[in-house]
Amino acid sequence: MRRKFIQGIVACVISFLMISCATKEKANNNDSISGIIHRIIPEYAEQFEVEVVPADSADWFEIESVKDKIVLRGNNGVSVASALYYYLKEYCNCQITWNGTNLNLPDVLPVVKEKIHKETPYEYRYYLNYCTFNYSMSWWDWERWEKEIDWMALHGINMPLAITGEEYIWDQVYRSYGFTDEDLDPFFSGPAYFGWFWMGNLDGWGGPLPKSWKESHKELQIKILQRERELGMKPVLPAFTGHVPASFKKYFPEAKLKQTNWGNDFEDTYILDADDPLFAELGKKFLEVQSEVYGTDHLYSADTFNENEPPTDDPEYLSELSKKVFEGMKSADPEAVWVMQGWLFYSHRDFWKAPQIKGLLEAIPNDRMIILDLAAEIEPVWKRTEAFYGKQWIWNMLHNFGGNISMFGRIENVANNPAEDLNDPNSGQLKGIGLTMEAIEQNPVLYELMTDNTWRDTPINLNLWLKQYITNRYGNTSKDIEDAWNILVQTVYNGKVIRDGAESIIVSRPTFEGYRRWARTKLNYAPEDLLPAWDLFIKSIDGSEQYDGFLYDLVDLTRQVLANYALPLQQQITVAYNNNDKQKFEQYSAEFITLIEDMDRLLATQKDFMLGPWLADARSCGFTPEEKDLYEQNARDLITLWGDANNRLHEYSCRQWSGLFNDFYKPRWEQFFAQVRKDWHKFDQKAFDEEIKQWEWNWVISNNEFPVEPVGNPTEIAVELYKKYRDRIIPLTNIQPKIEYNY
Repeated sequence: MRRKFIQGIVACVISFLMISCATKEKANNNDSISGIIHRIIPEYAEQFEVEVVPADSADWFEIESVKDKIVLRGNNGVSVASALYYYLKEYCNCQITWNGTNLNLPDVLPVVKEKIHKETPYEYRYYLNYCTFNYSMSWWDWERWEKEIDWMALHGINMPLAITGEEYIWDQVYRSYGFTDEDLDPFFSGPAYFGWFWMGNLDGWGGPLPKSWKESHKELQIKILQRERELGMKPVLPAFTGHVPASFKKYFPEAKLKQTNWGNDFEDTYILDADDPLFAELGKKFLEVQSEVYGTDHLYSADTFNENEPPTDDPEYLSELSKKVFEGMKSADPEAVWVMQGWLFYSHRDFWKAPQIKGLLEAIPNDRMIILDLAAEIEPVWKRTEAFYGKQWIWNMLHNFGGNISMFGRIENVANNPAEDLNDPNSGQLKGIGLTMEAIEQNPVLYELMTDNTWRDTPINLNLWLKQYITNRYGNTSKDIEDAWNILVQTVYNGKVIRDGAESIIVSRPTFEGYRRWARTKLNYAPEDLLPAWDLFIKSIDGSEQYDGFLYDLVDLTRQVLANYALPLQQQITVAYNNNDKQKFEQYSAEFITLIEDMDRLLATQKDFMLGPWLADARSCGFTPEEKDLYEQNARDLITLWGDANNRLHEYSCRQWSGLFNDFYKPRWEQFFAQVRKDWHKFDQKAFDEEIKQWEWNWVISNNEFPVEPVGNPTEIAVELYKKYRDRIIPLTNIQPKIEYNY
């Protein structure tokens, strides 16, 4: 009897604790969702009521009016936040994007006459790419991360990659083996290069990494993960794939290490062989320390050969390798699920044929691996791999490479293909959709469209969707602005011919050629076909100029037109030089410099297009003058040379930003024109390139300041430039020499 009584007491205590924990968790979820409402529309927060109703079914939300409240109901925080955004868009004609927000709500919120119920067919809604953490997020503080997590929740994201603060964990792991600052300083990269450091592509570049960074970003990661989990997200944390310091040999001289190099632009890196017993030991220790500090949701990102080919194409070797990587995860977390970027199957398709892909994937149970079809809107790998041979997989839009500024996208693919592939009987275990762009904060239309696939299983009617998008963004719609967007769909957003958005010749290291390796100028449309959209945007200024989204789009479109115009202008400089016409050379080179100055002035009107905030944010991460200078050098380097003066990736992450135009691109072209004048008909391009590299590096290590707040009236400057350039563009474009693009 006594034993039963004690068992009953214990059961009651356990039940009470479970109920208490569930109540606390529900309260935390409600607080997090209420926090989003208070941050976004604080003056309306009391008009909403939040209800979280946990369920084992697919994610769902409901919206209804009850008495004087708008009730937002769902099975977790992300679902309820999605309900909020659905209400704001569909009932209040609002919009929240990185590049313009419209929250012009009526005094009395609209009533929901019939209950709205939505379910998602996608278990996973993935977000981020290793590269995003550097091309966009290198200098983010908690305030900026909080805004992004809000954006994620509103847009239905429930599976974000979370690699902030990883350097702290590895620092702890290696120091537990006795590694010192001397051993680790050449290993950890600078903050702007973590993505490629974690993927095993480089060591040390941009460092040494201060201890203060490791400590501060551990605390930042804890905040990020806490908020994401409160909202019901399941973050994907990293796992060990073999990348170790060069100093590893000092402590483990018998370790089996493979020396590899990522394109000869950086020092060699070292990969620990998966057959070495240390591989499992180190992988387990890393996950144990990581779980202790950051917790876990049992999802682990690991990419074994990112832009590096394996030593052999033997499927059995690849199978054994993936087994060992996964066993390392399981040894620390029996519930581990491996999340793998499918980029290697796209970037190195000549190596990864069916036997090799099967060998790598089939060693892992289907329910313990999720493949990211990383660029499904460009080339869906699932179609040539039998839907990844039974693995769970996620349809992703990559869209942006390097953070380049270009109006571009495959808008029709994004509207149609996720649902079409979901309903394709051959698509296997398609379990999710996602965004895997290398950078964000540009082309908001693509991201609003892509995330609108979340709560539907049918294609999006693009024409109808665009009308609503325009209304939400500009506060109204009209035939002119709808016609302008139809032109944008047929031109910049048609997604044909080229892989990613074209760049302007302005950002290229100066040349007489029409393109360079990363400053690729080939367009997916005839440049003159974009001009009618510009006409219509200029015509539509009255009535829309008070909306942030309209101003951003007006400046972006004007920038794109002028960025395109730079090429025929530059090619006329080439023609003049080849024809020994010094007068025309002087005329067109002067116009080219003026164009750069005009674009700088235009872009200075929008914070999204300014260099100053990027550099100021970098400096704000430092605690000492030395740290501030180091971070600023990282920030300058990434968007210009990328590495040292001889790095082949120069201009890969170029930005069309005010500040860069006048302080970097303009003087570079001025030096080019001066050298051509000096060596007329004896100009040596290779010699110029060698000389300009040092000037570029000197710019990288300088630290002059740039404005952090916009200057000038965007509509006035856009109209001024329209009047100045509109009639020049077609005549010069029509006489542009034919350019051979060999890429």
